[in-house]
Amino acid sequence: VEAHAEDLNWRTSIVDLLKLMDMDSSYASRKEMAIELGYTESDIESKGSGEMNMWLQKQVMHQIAKNGGNVPEELYA
Repeated sequence: VEAHAEDLNWRTSIVDLLKLMDMDSSYASRKEMAIELGYTESDIESKGSGEMNMWLQKQVMHQIAKNGGNVPEELYA
């Protein structure tokens, strides 16, 4: 986090979290990732991208923790 040039709000922003991990943070990429992790196309259409982003943020944090990352449980529970 300290080495990144931007001041990123990675704890609550999926866009900032993906930027921190040097991943594509575009809407198309986030949508594709959400679908891969189990979010449905119909949920995206009915709930909107904001709900998808909040869901995806928790899922990515959960995956980081699952793979050995040190993530406080409140960030993905």
